Amino acid sequence: MYDLLIKGVRRLTDSESIDIGIKQDRIVAIGSISDSALKTIDGKGRVVLPPYVESHIHLDTALTCGFPAFNQSGELFEGIKLWNEYRQTMTEKEVTSRALDVIRTMAGQGVLFMRSMVDVSDPNLIALKALLQVKKQVAPFMALQLVAFPQSGLSSQAGREQLDQAIALGIDGISAVPHLEPTREKGVASLVYCFQRAQESNCFLHIFCDEIDDLQSRYLEVVADLAYESGLKERVTVSHLNAMSYYNEAYVRKVISLVKRAEINVVTAPLISSVMQGRLDSWPKGRGITRVKDLHEAGVPVAIAHDDFLSPFYPLGTGSLLNACHMLIHLAHMTGLDDFQDVFEMITSTPAKILNIDNYGIKKGCLANLLLVTASDAHDLIRRQPVAEVVISQGHIIAETPLQQTVLHVADTLKLNDEKLDFV
Repeated sequence: MYDLLIKGVRRLTDSESIDIGIKQDRIVAIGSISDSALKTIDGKGRVVLPPYVESHIHLDTALTCGFPAFNQSGELFEGIKLWNEYRQTMTEKEVTSRALDVIRTMAGQGVLFMRSMVDVSDPNLIALKALLQVKKQVAPFMALQLVAFPQSGLSSQAGREQLDQAIALGIDGISAVPHLEPTREKGVASLVYCFQRAQESNCFLHIFCDEIDDLQSRYLEVVADLAYESGLKERVTVSHLNAMSYYNEAYVRKVISLVKRAEINVVTAPLISSVMQGRLDSWPKGRGITRVKDLHEAGVPVAIAHDDFLSPFYPLGTGSLLNACHMLIHLAHMTGLDDFQDVFEMITSTPAKILNIDNYGIKKGCLANLLLVTASDAHDLIRRQPVAEVVISQGHIIAETPLQQTVLHVADTLKLNDEKLDFV
């Protein structure tokens, strides 16, 4: 007898109907199943998906939009100023409350794995201490990784000491922000220090890299070379890379080859990048994101992240990774027949590998983390962005959202050539 049996679903790229048998937290059978179960779900022909993976979000800044003031310019540096002001009155209790609100929202939409950045510039490390407790609290349904993010940089002794304290408290990964350091030389030094500490502490690296509309910002080549020389390779992830959209073609080819050789990962955040980048450009303005299509075609692992959520840096956000995919489809010019499936994998299988998630997927023996969604294929999923109707984490149903249906009462009164119109 199964603990949970899902009847009549199909994988996203298959037409064949399957049943899925679950015992405790594992998928133990896939196929045509006639055995009984303690609980059975009628799949109704819906698609079964692996859970979404959020590879770059800021839980500490989430839901602080408008406090102490609204970011009127929309620029990064005003956002940093507002966040630094807010941080002065921040408490562990309210960080915990805001983070849990966002986690509940995103889990309800099918995100069961999350990597959150945590600003460790605060001398008291209030946000980090709060999120370390949140990580334990949500572990029964959400796997949360925390990255020490030195918003104020690593060029000062204080910045390095803060990072060291975060490592001592049990952070999962560490970061640097080289393009915000005072000079090019200090930016490179911050990366060298970050790599050194990663090797000493056995942390992975998740670098904020070239998140600026400056074609002279070229730290990606430094990260790629350090990753290759150190042997850390796939344990290194870089986010944003916005400056790459301004590089000349000869240099783009060089740097992508370095990234490929180093086997590092890339995360793009199309929602925030599309509104924050390009503000200082003259017309025509930049599109706001890195060269996703070129990186993907070169074989570089690229993931799509939601990133900010109602913060001083981004005044929007619903927690939907499909919404982020939808934005990227437009900005990256990825509307070819195969692009939709490729982009869908940028919020599922690709970030699962980046986060080093074990037993991920819809196969016998995998952890029973599954979503049931009404969709025909990846194109339909990204076009309509439906919320997952059933979310299963470690074999337990943790969220259900009834399928939205519209009853159009005017349909019977409209005629065209004496025939009823069919509303889709």
